Amino acid sequence: MPVLMMALGLTTRPCTAAAQELHRPRLLLAQADADDSYDPFADYSEFEQSSEEEEDINFFRNGRLFTLGFIGGYRGWTQNLGQIYGGGPSFGLFMSYFFDLRFALQLGFLTGDYPLRISGPTQSISGNLSITDVSVNLKYYFNTQNVTRGFADLNPFLMVGFSQIYRTQTVNGDADFAKDSAFGLNVGGGLEVPMMRNKMYAGVVAFFEYITFADENNVINQPNGQSTGVKPAGDSFQALGVLGVNF
Repeated sequence: MPVLMMALGLTTRPCTAAAQELHRPRLLLAQADADDSYDPFADYSEFEQSSEEEEDINFFRNGRLFTLGFIGGYRGWTQNLGQIYGGGPSFGLFMSYFFDLRFALQLGFLTGDYPLRISGPTQSISGNLSITDVSVNLKYYFNTQNVTRGFADLNPFLMVGFSQIYRTQTVNGDADFAKDSAFGLNVGGGLEVPMMRNKMYAGVVAFFEYITFADENNVINQPNGQSTGVKPAGDSFQALGVLGVNF
């Protein structure tokens, strides 16, 4: 039996040593650098550019930060205001701040004078209307990278915002005047075309202005007190040209 155990011991030790030798290279292979390719953090770099960083780089290279410019065109009226007020020129200044390539906030100032005329049963009223419009609008520019090259430079946008409108009315032959203000909501859109390597741009914008004057449900009376039967209800619309300088 001892001889058998010794024989078994002699035969077991080589087998154990061989097994250790077989397992040892596997441990070394598990620690090899080749396995690092499967580690998701092996190639990590805190300076690697993300999609947001690429958008920022594109914005500072091709985008605009501030825009100052001139805006002018035509203002008209709807419903009964179109019968009372005549259309005419509207002009002013604006400033835009760009958050990124898609969104911009625009502050605008517009002013204009328009004829006032009301036909009554026995008398007609004529005079002048002066409008001052201070607005704040948010503009969204569409992505035109995937369209035809000629259309990609048009920079179409949508615009929504609000206005504070100041109205002054004077009647011919009357030294008095009426002055009030109203709140307006703006909805519209337009196109912009860059010029001089994106240093300037020209464009057009059209928008509808929903106005709530306090007297829009009151009937207008003639100077002799007789009713004209006309209520100053209606809103405004504008079609304007734009010329801006980019900073």
